[in-house]
Amino acid sequence: MSQKHPHYELLNLLGYGLAKFDKDFIKEFGFSTKQEFFNFFVKNGIVSTASVVKNRMDLFDYFFPNNPRKGWWQKADAYIHRKIFLDSLFGNEDAQGLANVLKLILQKQYNIPLEFKKSAFLESKFKKMQTTGLLAELYFMQNFKSIKGLEEASCEDARIYGDGYDFFLTILDSEFLCEVKGLRGANGEIRMTSKEYEKALEFKESYILAVVINLDKEPKILSFKNPLEKILFKPKTILQKESKEWHGYIC
Repeated sequence: MSQKHPHYELLNLLGYGLAKFDKDFIKEFGFSTKQEFFNFFVKNGIVSTASVVKNRMDLFDYFFPNNPRKGWWQKADAYIHRKIFLDSLFGNEDAQGLANVLKLILQKQYNIPLEFKKSAFLESKFKKMQTTGLLAELYFMQNFKSIKGLEEASCEDARIYGDGYDFFLTILDSEFLCEVKGLRGANGEIRMTSKEYEKALEFKESYILAVVINLDKEPKILSFKNPLEKILFKPKTILQKESKEWHGYIC
């Protein structure tokens, strides 16, 4: 099984910018050709070969039909979740704005000196890009009807309430609270806050835990109705937060 590239998030942002803005994107870095731009990342030790950058561009090309390349059209929508995720964070940025995000990261995380317009807001968005939560939630919103039993469900976003669940699902006369978690691979540890655990304990069969696995590749949703009956959760006290979380393992 291939491993996640150590600069996965950076490469996704890079491929997205190249596919969306083409030559306008590389001009923001002072390069006139893509090969020069690709070699810049080889020279700075971020990738081993220029083809690594090209491949990430190919992955996103399919989703931007206005550019001159077809990209990985054979994969069709296999990676559309990555594009939707980046759109949610940077969809309103032009070539210069997105280049500034990349430059900021290259300077702060890779010590590569570049001139750019600093923005704490854009830096926060990149940090958000590195977490699984938002990516999993966006994937769920796009694909929850693929879950058996939820084909006819309607979904209301409840994340703003912070009340121990992310979405409110309605199916005919039935109502469900749904919490979404994400895993970058096929298995791993997930955690529930005390509020989420208490809601699951209270609502039982009306509480659904949806775990989006394989976020770094081709995601899939695992759903658990009354999750505390199906997953063994063990309490862990978080000393720094003086609070308790509940950790379980998906396998």
